[in-house]
Amino acid sequence: MLETNDAVKEVLAGSTHNFLEFAIRFGLNFFVIFVLVRLIYYPIRKNRDFLFTFFLFNIINFLICYLLSSAQLKMGFAFGLFAIFSILRYRTVTVPVREMGYFFVSVTLGIINALTGTEDGFWLLASANIIILAVAWVIDFGITITHENSKEVIYDRVDLLGTEKQNELLEDLKKRTGLPVHRVEILKIDFLKDIVRMNVFYNAVKNESPSAAIGNDDED
Repeated sequence: MLETNDAVKEVLAGSTHNFLEFAIRFGLNFFVIFVLVRLIYYPIRKNRDFLFTFFLFNIINFLICYLLSSAQLKMGFAFGLFAIFSILRYRTVTVPVREMGYFFVSVTLGIINALTGTEDGFWLLASANIIILAVAWVIDFGITITHENSKEVIYDRVDLLGTEKQNELLEDLKKRTGLPVHRVEILKIDFLKDIVRMNVFYNAVKNESPSAAIGNDDED
């Protein structure tokens, strides 16, 4: 009878330990994804649709990894699961490059927080999460990198297209457009109408050319 009671206590203690570990891992994972998505991503992009996607994929991925981690699986399990998620394609909308970056980070956080060993405590796991958050914050907020934006314009000064008049052309474009134009790309010249279609390029902190940040999807 005593042996039975001891066995029951042992099972209950093991169940309590497993639940406590799950609660800690899930709490850490949810806190980190909340900071990443709500405090780093959302203040800039203001896109609630992707907010939902990042949270949902992270939590589902975490649960799948954690609940299957007790099975006798090979080391390639995590990488295979990551590969499956990484090849998912959105067919209804084209996903911008930055959103895809956050999507992969969300998936990765779920894998790390579910499968990383905690034999020496949660310090290594917490440090990995802090590093990911710090890198995301520094790249998105801390480092100011200018984008080369472009706009297509119809220009009526064909006489300024000569190589020797490049500086005069750029100054005229700066004056007319109000943009810090530093180079141009000639697309088409119409001598009958004395106009030229060109792309003008200028640097700015914000990416004002959506097409440059969005990948083209393959057509079926």
